[in-house]
This record gives sequence, structure tokens and C-alpha cells, in this order.
Amino acid sequence: MSVTVKTKYLGELRTENQHLQSGEVIITDAPVDNRGKGEAFSPTDLLATALGDCVMTIMGIKAMDNNIDIKGTELNITKIMNDSPRRVKEIIVEVNFPKKAYADKDKLLIERVASSCPVALSLHPDVKQSFIFNW
Repeated sequence: MSVTVKTKYLGELRTENQHLQSGEVIITDAPVDNRGKGEAFSPTDLLATALGDCVMTIMGIKAMDNNIDIKGTELNITKIMNDSPRRVKEIIVEVNFPKKAYADKDKLLIERVASSCPVALSLHPDVKQSFIFNW
């Protein structure tokens, strides 16, 4: 098994993360409410983003397999933190589809796969996952 990401601590609660296969880099920073500068994604922001991206990917695969055009779909991802213990309490993924004449059966097909993406299935059951679909 090969390493996926190499992470380096840069100091002041900041990390640099390199995806080894692609060479892409993501910087994280602790949020202001947790002694950070809030100048980049926080680790919990990335968790919420991972859920949204995973949902979008799995919906994209289902759309491709069924000849449904969802190109241009946008997500609004909201992360809600719990104070004690400090952890992600809820992630809300609002899915805004382009204004097209989607068939009801296609809408249902796309909506059903959202909660079956690998990130959604990997999160602890205590992390509430809320999905809103705007067609």
C-alpha cells in the first residue's frame, strides 16, 4: 500500500498537504475560534468539503450512467460544530441543480445516491448529514 498524502507542519497551526499522485497541495489553518488565523481551510472544513465533493461525484457518476445532464450543479456546504466535545455536529449539503426540465424519475435516481457515497458511509452516525435538493 502506498502513501496517499504527505503532510508537513508549517508552525502556527498550519499544515501543507501534498497529494502524492498528482502533486496538488492544500494548506490548512486552524479556525479563528480555535486559536488559528482562519486563512485557509480548517481540517473540519475539509471534512465537510469531502462529503460535498463525494456526493457530487457519486451523483455525477449516476447521471453519466443514465444520460442525465447535471453539469453546472453547485453545492452550498454548511458545517456546524459542537462545543463540547469540539467536533463536527452536522453537515448540510444544499444541492442546486441547473434550471432544466428534469424528469421526476431522474430526480429521484440522483437524490437516492447522495447518501451512499463513501464519505457519507464513513462518517460516524453522530455526525448528522442533511441534504437539500433544489431542482
